[in-house]
Order: sequence, then C-alpha cells, then structure tokens
Amino acid sequence: MRKIFSKFSLDQFEAPNLVQVQLDSYKWFLDVGLKELLKDVSPIEDWTGEELELRFLDYKLEEPKYDERKAMEKNVSFEAPLKIKIGLKNKRTEQQKEQELFLADFPLMTPRGTFIINGVERVVISQLIRSPGTFFSLSRSSRFKRFFGAKLIPSRGAWLEFETEYNGVISVRIDRKRKMPATALLRAFGITGDEQIKKLFEDVDIDPNVKYILATLLQDPSSNQEEGLIELYKRIRPGDPATSDNAKQMVHNLFFNPARYDLSRVGRYRMNQKFNQELDVEKQENRILRPEDIVLILKEIIRLNNDPSAIPDNIDHLGNHRVKTLGELLQDRLRISFARMERITKDRMSTSDTSTVLPSQLINARPFVAALKEFFSSGQLSQFMDQHNPLSELEHKRRLSSLGPGGLTRERASFEVRDVHPSHYGRICPIATSEGANIGLVSHLALYSKISPLGFILTPYVKVEKGRITNEVKYMDASEEERYIIGQAGTEVDKNNKFVNDKIPARIYGDPGTAQVSELDFVDVSPRQQFSVATSLIPFLEHDDANRALMGTNMQRQAVPLIRPEAPFVGTGLEAKVAVDSGMVVVAPENGTITESDASHVVLETDKGKKHEFKLLKFAKSNQFTTLNQRPLVKKDEKVKKGQALADGPSTENGELALGRNLIVSFMSFEGCNFEDAIVISERLVKEDILSSIYIEDYSTDVRETKLGPEVTTYDIPNVAMERLNDLDPDGVVRVGAEVRSQDILVGKISPKGESDLTAEERLLRAIFGDKSRDVKDSSLRLDYGKHGRVVGVKVFSREEGDKLDVGVIKKIQVSVAQLRKVQVGDKLAGRHGNKGVISVILPEEDLPFLPDGTPVDIVLSPLGIISRMNIGQVLESHLGIAAKQLGYKAATPAMAGPTEQSIKEELKKAGLPEDGKIQLYDGKTGLPFDQKCTVGITYFMKLIHMVEDKIHMRSIGPYSLITQQPLGGKAQFGGQRFGEMEVWALEGYGAAHTLQEMLTIKSDDVLGRAKTYESIVNREEIKAPHLPESFKVLLSEIKGLGLNVELIER
Repeated sequence: MRKIFSKFSLDQFEAPNLVQVQLDSYKWFLDVGLKELLKDVSPIEDWTGEELELRFLDYKLEEPKYDERKAMEKNVSFEAPLKIKIGLKNKRTEQQKEQELFLADFPLMTPRGTFIINGVERVVISQLIRSPGTFFSLSRSSRFKRFFGAKLIPSRGAWLEFETEYNGVISVRIDRKRKMPATALLRAFGITGDEQIKKLFEDVDIDPNVKYILATLLQDPSSNQEEGLIELYKRIRPGDPATSDNAKQMVHNLFFNPARYDLSRVGRYRMNQKFNQELDVEKQENRILRPEDIVLILKEIIRLNNDPSAIPDNIDHLGNHRVKTLGELLQDRLRISFARMERITKDRMSTSDTSTVLPSQLINARPFVAALKEFFSSGQLSQFMDQHNPLSELEHKRRLSSLGPGGLTRERASFEVRDVHPSHYGRICPIATSEGANIGLVSHLALYSKISPLGFILTPYVKVEKGRITNEVKYMDASEEERYIIGQAGTEVDKNNKFVNDKIPARIYGDPGTAQVSELDFVDVSPRQQFSVATSLIPFLEHDDANRALMGTNMQRQAVPLIRPEAPFVGTGLEAKVAVDSGMVVVAPENGTITESDASHVVLETDKGKKHEFKLLKFAKSNQFTTLNQRPLVKKDEKVKKGQALADGPSTENGELALGRNLIVSFMSFEGCNFEDAIVISERLVKEDILSSIYIEDYSTDVRETKLGPEVTTYDIPNVAMERLNDLDPDGVVRVGAEVRSQDILVGKISPKGESDLTAEERLLRAIFGDKSRDVKDSSLRLDYGKHGRVVGVKVFSREEGDKLDVGVIKKIQVSVAQLRKVQVGDKLAGRHGNKGVISVILPEEDLPFLPDGTPVDIVLSPLGIISRMNIGQVLESHLGIAAKQLGYKAATPAMAGPTEQSIKEELKKAGLPEDGKIQLYDGKTGLPFDQKCTVGITYFMKLIHMVEDKIHMRSIGPYSLITQQPLGGKAQFGGQRFGEMEVWALEGYGAAHTLQEMLTIKSDDVLGRAKTYESIVNREEIKAPHLPESFKVLLSEIKGLGLNVELIER
C-alpha cells in the first residue's frame, strides 16, 4: 500500500474501467449496429417490385477457428464466421425459401479492446467530429449592426446554409449552390401564402427599422408551392428543364427520403435542445427535415439579428462535437458495402429464374468482405497498436482523433480547432496531445470520462445538497454542465462531508469564479478529473509547466520494459489501476487458493471449487520489438483474494505500473559532461542490469517455387565456410539458443540458377567435369547489418500444417532473435516531468560524487535544465523520494492535490535528512568535499525506445544505385552519408580543392576511379587521378535524350 500525501480526501469515486470505451462500442455493434444495418437494407425487391422480395432475418457469430494466442502465433486474424439467415419470397406464388449463408470471417475483439489482424494487434481509435444539428454564426456585420446566419448539418444528406444580407433579406444555399430567398424554401415545403408566412414570424420580426420577412418576400419570385419547387430545382440543377413533377421528386429525395437524408438521433437531439422541443429521436419521421424546423431556424436568426447582445454559437465547444466510436465507424463503412450488395442482388433478381432461384444465389458477399478488410487493415482510424509498454497500449485505446474519413485534414485545421477549450474540462485532457503536425488534433480522453449512447463525452459530478457532499453521482455532457454551479474538487471538507469554508472556487454556469457553498449544485469527483491516464501518473504535476508536462506524458508512453522493473517510490496512487486495466497483469477473479504456479502458468481454485488456469506470456515480441513477459507472483497453496495480482507483466512490479527505476540523483554541473541536457550515469546501472531491456526482432524468408524449380533449405550452401554453418540443422535452419552476429546465416537456402548466368569459362568447366550440383545460388536469410543476439524461436509455416501461404510459396520460416540491451552512451533517458537527456558518459562508481555515508550517486543532472523549463516537480519528487526510501514506504501524491512543501520538509526531518534537501557531496576522484552542498534525492527515470543501437550507422563498402552508381542512402539500405550542396559550399569556402574532387569522384560515383583507388590502397601505391563521374554520364544521356549531341573534348 502507498502512503497517501494529499491535501484532500482522495477520490471516493473509483474511475471506470479504462478500456470500457472500446469494449462497449464493439458490444453495441454486435447487438444493435449490425441489426440496424440489416434492417435498413431489408427488404430487397427486384427492379419491378413485383417478382421477388429478399429479407435478412437473423445473424449469428460462430466459434473462432483459433484463439487469440494461436492466431498471433500463426500470423492469422482472430475472427469468427458470421452467418446470416435469409428469407426469399416469390410475390407471385407466395412461396417462401429460407437459407443460412456464410457472409464473412468477422474480426473479434480481445478482452483488452484490441483486434488481431494477420497476427498483429491493432486498435481502432475513436473520431471526434462536428455533431449534426443547427449552428448559428455571424454571417456579416457593419459598423451599426450584426447579421446572423445558420447551418443545418445532417448526418447524411444536403447541407442548408442561411445568411442575412445587409438589406435584411434572409437567403439560403443548398449544398453550397446558388443563393435563393428563404421564403421560397418555405413555399416548396408547403407553407405558401404571404400572409401565412408573415403570421408565423410576427412574434419575432419586431424591429421597426428592418422587417426581415417582408424584405425576403419582396425578393422572392415565387408565390405558391409549385413555383417554390421550381425555384429550388433551378438552383440545384441549373440547365435541366424544370417541371413541377421533376422538382417535387427531387425535393422529396433531397429532404424527405430517409435513405438520402438523415438528421440522425444526435441531430434531432441537438435540435430538441436548441429549440426546447421533445420530439422522439428514435422515430424515423423525426429524423428527416420538417417544415417546422425551417421556421424555428428562421425565427432564431431573426431573434439574434434583433438582439444587440446576441453571441453566435462557439463551434469549438465540446457540446457541438461528438465521438464516433469503433461500432459507429464500422457501421458507416459497412453501410456503403450493403448498398453495393443491394444493387448486385437486384441485378441478379432480374436475370434469375424466379421459380428455382435460391437466396444464396442472389447474395454476393464480396463488397462486405472487402469493406471489412479495408476498415481493419488499411483504414485511417485502425492503427498498428502502440505496444511500447502497458501505459502506451492503454492510452492508444483512449485516443481521440479529429482526422480520418469525414474529419479534418492537417493542412486545413486552424489554430482554434487545435486549442484547449474550457468545455474540455473532465472530458478531454488539456495536456496529452502529440507534438508536431497533429498537435491538438489527436487528444486523449480524461480519466473519468465516458461516452454517451449519442456520442457526447460525459464527465461525472457529485451532487451537493445544503453545503454537504452526497453520494449521488451524475454524468453530464458539456452543454448540460453549463446549467449548474460546480465546485472544484480538493476543497476541504469535514468528517460529515460538509465544506469547511463558506466560499470555494467554482465554475458558475460555465465561467470560473468563487461561489457560496450554499449555492453549489455539484462538485468535481476528483482533483485529477481533467487529465488523461498518463498525465495523472505525473507526481507534483501542479508544479510543472504545461509544455514539459506534455513531454512527460508522451515520454512515459515511450519507456521500454526493463528486465528488473521497479515501481516508483513517489507515485500518484493510480499505478495499480493502470497496470490491471492494461490487461498485462493477471488478476484473481475470485477468492481462492493457488494449486499450481510456475513460469508458464498459474492455476487458481476458487472457494466455490471452480478452476481457472492462466497461461503466461513468455518473451513474446510486441509491435515495437519490446518484450512481453509475465512472471508469477504467487506460490503454490497460497491463499489469494479477489482482485489480487497473480502475475506481473512487462513494466509492472507487484501489480503496479513500473516504467523505470528509482535512481539516486544529484543536481550539479560535472566537468562539462552534463552540459545541455546530457546525462552522466554510473557504471552500476550497466553492471547490475538496472536499465537493461530485451529487444526481440523477427526475420522471415519464403521458400518459393521458381520457374527453374523449387528453392531448397539446406546447410550445404556453396562457397560458405563450414564454421559459418555450425549452428544450422540438416534443413538449414538455425538452432534455438544459437548466438548470432551480423551477416550470420539464419536459414540456409539455395535457389536454382539459370544456365544464362554462367560465363563461357564456367560452361567449359561444367562440360569437362560434369559438375551439375553447383547450378544453384545462395539465397540464404542472413542477420541484418549491425544486429546481434540469441535465437529464441523458430516457426515453420507450411501448407501441410494448414497454414495460409501466398501463391508460389512452399513454406515460410520465421526466426526470432532476442538481444539484451544494456544502457550505453547515446541512449535517451527521461523522468516524468519532461526532463529528458542523452547519456554522455558512463563513469566508474569510484569517480562519481558520493554521499557522506560513501554511497555514490547513480546519475548527475545539470541544474540549468530546471530553471528555464519550469518543471520544479522533479526537484520535489527527488526530495520526497529520498525521504520515502529512508522511511521505507512508497508515496502517492495525486496530480493537483499533492503534499505541501511543509509536509515534504517534515518527511525529510523524520528521515534524518536536511530540510532543504541539500547534502554535502564528495568528489570521487579526490575525496574532497565540493564547495557547495547539492540537492540529492531519488528520482524515477525511464529508458526510452530511442536507443543509440537502432540509430548509429557506419559504412565502408556497400550497395550502389544502378543508374547513378552512387552509394544508397539510409541505414536500412546500408547506405552512405549524403555529401550535399551545402557541404560542397563548405569545402569551397575552405578552398579544399583536392578533398572536394575526391568527394565528387572516387568517394562517390567514379566507377573506374574507385576500383583503381582501392587497388592503389591495397598495393600501397599513390592514388591515381580520377576519371569521369557516372552522374555526369547520366547528364549527357539526358541531354542526348532531348536530341542534343554533346561531344567531350579531352584536354
């Protein structure tokens, strides 16, 4: 248990399950969403509507072929067959036929809220979009008056945009087409007479200077419904002959056909809110446009025009945005595929024999399968899961994006859209967002937030009655919240839950201020209510600048799981919840006794006699090549309680999140080695594997059938020394446990070689000696440049085993190589306060500053990294950390409600340490004390995924580009460094003519020259003059291609 350091009573209100958003949305799709889709498309009739009628009656998901573990092992998707029951009715004979049809393999969600597609875990993130409904905005303004307009945005269908002209005419555009007077639209909708129209607006159109309806009627060329419809038709389809029937049909399709126009439940709900109506949002007839809606919108525009103090709707207010979760995104994508299926079915109905046709012959499932595949494999919102550690996994599932289909694009998104808005409080975290192009567009749900069935983000508040906090909790959306006075969490209360003070900070109808306790309606449930999960894990967050808190939040998601993780001495009390909800910690479902426990599994027998077996993950590869490994925490015959951790996962210790290690830190300059965010660390961290991690990478090769015959895996590979083949088995596959280095063979493979590849001499020798066995070439799988490690797994996929392989592939072999990565110079370390740096030097323990008791410090940070960055949280953390270690407890300091400086001083005093946290350090080299005392404490540090081993790269001899004959670029291609235009200027500036000539010729693309140079170096001769670079020859060829002949004249 942690010792809680909080100025206030901690949350009595438990945060909901952190991946509930994903689980609920998927469940909704299976129970409701799919049913709605089938209902929308049913019945399908043939084109005449007189022969056949097909209905979707029911559907079911069967058992999956593989469970999730097996699917990942076999690199296949975790899915189950989706079957639908179809009924076909012959309208002429009244004959009914029913059939069950396999539609597609439908991806299943794991209990962790992810999908496994082709053996890889993916997450579908939620999309934050503008809600359908009505928005009132300023359309134009003069020095004396402001004129308002409105937009009516449906979920599906044509947009209506109203605006007021300077002369008082209210005009309307349909789908950004030409403007027309709004009264013409009213006439088209059936409100026809001038007097009837004037009467509707007489209660609002009361400005003596401007009569809006009268001005609009004067501009309106139509006088009845037919003319109104024709006016509408002319604007939408200019050039087409406008007849009354055409116009009627078009308007019906545009606004009154549910297949073409849908306000959706949300749109109608928003309009109910706006105009104080109570129409049933579920009824289909309320989800199309009604003439009354247009009247209400026009009335509101006139009212706003007449009110000098009126303010337009804030489009960035969270009440005007909603979240599309996985279920709805999938439903939208599949709706398009069902429309295609419907068209194909109708075509097949018209060409089939109606008496003998079966339902299955009419359905083509291809569009459905293609839509599923496209959505999960390549959709913008279906993402490769961020699996660096359990926290990054959890935060990825809680991510919200304003990008994606139907959303914003990076280029179009303005500053206002990206900015934090007051309505985000308790719903979207103001800190957690990407740095870079996506800033403000990709955000995260706050800790306690939920998503309502209509897609609005809700946050909980506790009811206050007569100055006393009750136990009643109410979830509210951003618009509803502005109707109440809400007190701030963390305000002191007595043991009866009554407020101690008379006045407290509060949000009064949405605006910050101070309110009397007697006026309060609600109070926040927790001081950390407004932050995301990762931000809530930063202790002393209230002492950090927001920019640095943002970096701290993002960097916690990049921490690699260590071999020996350690939970922080100074946490926030949320560590256990995050570890459990991430799904990486195995938790006891009920009270019981452990009957078996070893490295691979734990068996729990509950008190009711039921057995639960938990298989543990052993050194599995994550999406980011970090290690997923679970370790049992319980012994045989141990009694356990419900909710107790039975096994730790990656980056967890005793069921708590443990992203890094607690290190002894001193803030001091150290011989210039920690200049500009560089970090000095102790060799102890290397020797004792304190910051060591395991990195696992897979290498695979296909054994193919070629035109010349099949490829073969073997250890008999031409022109390879025997010692290079020691670790291969007779099939040419490396043994598990073998130590491998760069360019070692992992799978020995030979491919048949065509006779055309032979030179004349080879053919002659072949003819004389009849050596047929060597007409093969070495196509073995080798370990990449710069890599090394130990083989930890070999998988062979073949058709005999029932594995799916590409056409022409006989078998596929996958080798997993694990590498122990100790911390080294160039690795990136970071604390939780955005205090990041790169290791500049690793010093022996004896050379580092040491404490009076002889303990050397682990890490030396520059004090200059704190002042301008304003992340004082790290200093407070180090003070409380060292006190906690001395007193033998772990502290919890919740965000925005942490301990006071006075209470930290008291803890230091109890631990027998100086109150200012400064200790006399001694120089490790001389043993003499330093001139000044230094702040020494214990801070939590993480090793990030940005490791030098993945980034450092060097090349001597390597591949060249065929056309330019210049070295390739980039680490992946084993390329060289580009000596570009600016570098050439630098050498020109120094007048280094010979160096420049070398760079542009023999060190680059002078093919002849570089061969001769190598020869000269080997023979220790003088390097000869360069020849023509290949790129110059390419330039000549380009010029010749333009029809210009260029001749080179030798000097």
